[in-house]
Amino acid sequence: MPDSYLFLQSKEHRTQLQVMAMHGASLLVPSVQELAKKPIIQVPERYVRPNQDPPILSNTTSLPQVPIIDLQKLLSDDAIELEKLDHACKQWGFFQLLNHGVDPSVVENMKIGVQQFFDLPMEEKQKFWQTPEDMQGFGQLFVVSEEQKLDWADMFYVHTFPLQARNPRLIPSIPQPFRDNLENYCLELKKVCMTIIGLMTKALKIKTNELVEIFEDPHQGIRMNYYPPCPQPDRVIGINPHSDSGGLTIVLQVNEVEGLQIRKDGKWIPVKPLPNAFVINVGDLLEILTNGIYRSIEHRGIVNSEKERISIATFHRPQMNKLISPVPSLVTPERPALFKRIGVADYLNGFFKRELQGKSYMDVIRIQNEIGK
Repeated sequence: MPDSYLFLQSKEHRTQLQVMAMHGASLLVPSVQELAKKPIIQVPERYVRPNQDPPILSNTTSLPQVPIIDLQKLLSDDAIELEKLDHACKQWGFFQLLNHGVDPSVVENMKIGVQQFFDLPMEEKQKFWQTPEDMQGFGQLFVVSEEQKLDWADMFYVHTFPLQARNPRLIPSIPQPFRDNLENYCLELKKVCMTIIGLMTKALKIKTNELVEIFEDPHQGIRMNYYPPCPQPDRVIGINPHSDSGGLTIVLQVNEVEGLQIRKDGKWIPVKPLPNAFVINVGDLLEILTNGIYRSIEHRGIVNSEKERISIATFHRPQMNKLISPVPSLVTPERPALFKRIGVADYLNGFFKRELQGKSYMDVIRIQNEIGK
């Protein structure tokens, strides 16, 4: 793939980077992967979170399981499967997607590339280190002060689409064949995202294409996460409890080590990754657009003392210049608008400038009324 396709050197590109830099520049922190290689017995104090809920293990058989949805059944107009999708988005905000249609070789090559990236020597990964003005790169996100607690994880984050959102320092520097495999994977996941948005429109009985049009040519970012083993896993967190800011997130487990948990009915529910499945979740912007019918759910990542965990989260949302509010056909006298109108750029600007914590930022644009009042 020619480098001219990988990024656009233009005034529009530079402007987009400046805008994105305002939305999430994070303080630089040491690599946790390198820290975990040392023979430490106690976790450094900056990673210790004394007040977190204890980890929940998946062998707790009494806990419910995240819904499983079959995309091929949905594409065959299976009414029962469409009801299952609707229920999953309303009650869970999460589901596992089987038969997603992405070529297994594309998925496998992406897994291999991410594993090999994190296996690189630190002097190689440092070439991708975040800079103070941009969230993209290798490091951590949402670090807004020198005093806050840190996650027990490293990550590599890049904007992939639109092309002008890319940082020209990063993707062109990714070694081959991982660079091309990343491109192929991201293109396929854009298709999956738009297919799911279309099916959600059908499940919500929206008679127009307004939801699909809002997501047309979505912004896409990809976050590759590395959670090393920890000698005191109950004292740290891989990623702090939060809901995703965007529209639709598609997660791929690289090595199928458990760690993702979602909060439902006050309990943390482990997600047991199924082979050849994606884990998909609703983000804040999609909750706003559906007027709270589909819910973004708080989730977290825990770690263990024995095995590394690697995952790939691909985020999709409307473009930065879009204004969002509840879709008109989902606002009724019985269910008035629950959220104010806001620009995507304004929402993300506020979201990324805060420490990652629960769903508290949603309250900023929530209209204080009650359904049926």
